[in-house]
Amino acid sequence: MNGTATFEDRLRAVARERYHDRHPFNVRMHQGELTPAELRRWISNRFHYQRHIPVKDALITAKLETPALRRMWLRRIHDHDGAAEGEGGIERWLRLGEAAGLDRARLMSGQDVLPGVALAVDGYVNFCRLRSPLEAVAASLTELSAPDIMRTRTAAFERHYRWIDGDGLAYFRTRVSQGRRDSQEALALVLQWARTEGDQDRAVAALAFKCDVLWSLLDAVDHAGSADTTDAEDTKETEDETEDGTQ
Repeated sequence: MNGTATFEDRLRAVARERYHDRHPFNVRMHQGELTPAELRRWISNRFHYQRHIPVKDALITAKLETPALRRMWLRRIHDHDGAAEGEGGIERWLRLGEAAGLDRARLMSGQDVLPGVALAVDGYVNFCRLRSPLEAVAASLTELSAPDIMRTRTAAFERHYRWIDGDGLAYFRTRVSQGRRDSQEALALVLQWARTEGDQDRAVAALAFKCDVLWSLLDAVDHAGSADTTDAEDTKETEDETEDGTQ
């Protein structure tokens, strides 16, 4: 079996090299190149993922064997659902949507969720439902990279998307400290539980799977934007042909 330090290096390498901050859509977002429509599409579809975070965390909590571990993981549900109405990460994401001009009721309805996004999120929730505690916790280690992307995203929104009210960025700001805390707790568990080389391989594979989930989500959002562009171009060509009297 590889030593603990080597195993941790493998995990951190996956989180660093396969995280979705490298996805072309995120790169364009952080460079200020997204249109309002693209940004709203991302907010709507990412919300589908956000609202399922406490669901997958409830599934993980049910797998944990001690009260101390369950109390620790339950805090993640509180972070997203809040201790009362109007609190928590899901509420902050809804406020981001409102700041971007999206209707709260429409966001909650899920009517704009793309099939590819729904498939990716379902895959992640089912992974946490069916796999071992080690694998489910290891999949959460994308949070090792979360603080950096949240800082980058906050700066990008403040610089490039000033039409979004700054109060709507509270989710990003809050997740910097939460992500750092959560990732360190999860990492400690994974390093403790992965006692064999097979365990380590499964943990690394679980983290890679989660990176693929986040990447697939952005693939779906990005492709939808490309399809919209194609449809607009086709419509323009049809209009031009009609004006010329040709079909």
